Amino acid sequence: MTKLSAEAYAIVEGRHSDPFHYLGLHTEGDKTVVRAFLPEASNVEAIGEHGEAATLSRIHDAGLFAGSLPNGSKRYQLRARFGETVVDLDDPYRFPPVLSDFDLYLLGEGTHQRIYDKLGAHPITLDGVPGIAFVVLAPNARRVSVVGDFNFWNPRRHPMRVRGIGYWELFVPHATVGDHYKFDIIGPQGQHLPLKADPLAFAAEIRPSTASIVFDEATLPHPRPAPANVNARSAPMSIYEVHLGSWRRKGHNEWLTYRELADQLPRYAHDLGFTHVEFMPVNEHPFDGSWGYQPTGMYAPTSRFGGPADFSALVDACHREGLGVLLDWVPGHFPDDPHGLGNFDGTALYEHANPLQGRHLDWGTLIYNYGRTEVVNFLVSNALFWLERYAVDGLRVDAVASMLYLDYSRPAGGWIPNKFGGRENLDAIAFLRRFNTEVFARFPQATTAAEESTSWPQVSGPVEFGGLGFGYKWNMGWMHDTLKYISKDPIHRKYHHGDILFGLHYAFSENFILPLSHDEVVHGKRSILGRMPGDDWQRFANLRAYYSFMFGHPGKKLMFMGCEFGQEREWSHDRSLDWHLLEQKKYAGIQALIRDLNRLYRALPALHELDCEPSGFEWLVTDDANGNVFGWMRKGNDARARCLVVVNFSPNVYYNYRIPVQIAGKWHEVLNSDSSHYGGSNVGNVGEVLTLDGPAPALSLTIPPLAAIFLVPES
Repeated sequence: MTKLSAEAYAIVEGRHSDPFHYLGLHTEGDKTVVRAFLPEASNVEAIGEHGEAATLSRIHDAGLFAGSLPNGSKRYQLRARFGETVVDLDDPYRFPPVLSDFDLYLLGEGTHQRIYDKLGAHPITLDGVPGIAFVVLAPNARRVSVVGDFNFWNPRRHPMRVRGIGYWELFVPHATVGDHYKFDIIGPQGQHLPLKADPLAFAAEIRPSTASIVFDEATLPHPRPAPANVNARSAPMSIYEVHLGSWRRKGHNEWLTYRELADQLPRYAHDLGFTHVEFMPVNEHPFDGSWGYQPTGMYAPTSRFGGPADFSALVDACHREGLGVLLDWVPGHFPDDPHGLGNFDGTALYEHANPLQGRHLDWGTLIYNYGRTEVVNFLVSNALFWLERYAVDGLRVDAVASMLYLDYSRPAGGWIPNKFGGRENLDAIAFLRRFNTEVFARFPQATTAAEESTSWPQVSGPVEFGGLGFGYKWNMGWMHDTLKYISKDPIHRKYHHGDILFGLHYAFSENFILPLSHDEVVHGKRSILGRMPGDDWQRFANLRAYYSFMFGHPGKKLMFMGCEFGQEREWSHDRSLDWHLLEQKKYAGIQALIRDLNRLYRALPALHELDCEPSGFEWLVTDDANGNVFGWMRKGNDARARCLVVVNFSPNVYYNYRIPVQIAGKWHEVLNSDSSHYGGSNVGNVGEVLTLDGPAPALSLTIPPLAAIFLVPES
């Protein structure tokens, strides 16, 4: 054999960073030379574009072949013998680059809003040959190969070339949709890393397997749009939060598929009057117990319930029922599973290298490096991806507080201050502002919501005025205060009267969503019903009063699945909701109340039109701590769009309870949570009440025990 160059040995040993420089077709002097690396092949020929054949000599026993191609051909195929089989192959190293120079410019600048069109695995045709274009970011790697079903997972078969600031690419002829694949990476110190799943894979294997799967997005059906203005501040917004794996199960505790969910879930949510469904994270994730909040496949709907087209069908079914679709989105942290983003190219590529910045102590997960251009581009493009490809209507961002503060859940001395010596994560702030700016610029009908548990100012304020730019913010303070209040025995509630009043001091400082989320029904907190004090009748009456209070309170609404019928047990991701409870009237009564509260909330502009405006609310009863009674007026834009809400959190009935109103005449009692229809005692105002004679209009009401009543003036 001839003496080989260092490049040849780099190919054979699987460590060449630009295999195109050596393999493929090259003009050397007056010869056209073809080199091919085909391990396990016994002999190889190059077939020119006119059918002429040239035998390639084996120049290394590992499977490296080289020879001259006659007649100056520029196109060729390889004909290789593997045992008794002879196959014709298109050489990956004769094809042009996948990424254009303009792509590389935008990727380097961090302004490529559609990286999902370029990175990952895409079926394309080059020079008349079908195949898959693979592109992955690994700027510090010495060598990257794509391995998969198409090359028997042999990392020496398809080494990639690096371009730009570290984007490795290769077109693999005749690789097909459905092929499983990963990336084989050698790090900067020569270390061989665990096989890595594609960060931009559109589909993945079901756990515990972790390979990425080639999917042709051109075949993805696009869901029909949601109703117009479904996310507007002036629109009713009542969200049904769902964990897809445990909403309902079949057979022997098996998951429903996306399409089975599409047949049942949207119709159910629509029947109960919800305006939106919010799915806990659907991104691919390895551990069921993370509920999706530790994702490894940010661009792939989890394969637990089906493929991408099946998830698209679920979104379409929701839109068909008039429901908006919100997704939980997790840009705050990611798990350190070996096949995931952690230490991706042998360095801290997506995360921070310093654990004082790059690891969450609470969750044992890694924190994105928001100061890195490529990472921000990856995340912002991911947000746009779900809005474009799957036509979802908004993203709820998980754990925003953990992103905003460098000292989040860290001990003294366990964090690194920003450049001004403060605790604010300036890079994360910039990322969130860019995320919201680009979402609303590209998808003005969409919305975003922040789970932010501190008093950070202007979370839902415009970016141009110093805000973070979210459409809405979860009102965690309201949730904590009111659940603390309602869990007290009524005899003690007078000492906690301020827990109800306090939320109205800041209720209009943000565009708030009132959340009774999954976090409030796990980890020993008990279900919402489980928090209610008293005997069985009082527990259900308390729950009805609390839900009615929530729907009468300013702010959009969110309710976790099962809460709508009084789920007794804590939620578990490993089992279905307790649907059998609906066979009992007291649980069916809770469900009926939620249906009617949603109907009323949607029908009355006074209950939703000015949800986020102080002009839409007026306190009428705040000082009756001994009676545990609260009363307020909700208002719409029209002068007669009014709804009086009175809530009695005591077990006493109050007669002739006088409340001032501004509109004289007949007022209709449009909802009473003490109705026997819901399981109550039927105490109330027999459907209507007239204002009293006097200098100012007032109502004399009968207020039922542990209940709320809603009254509107006759139009």
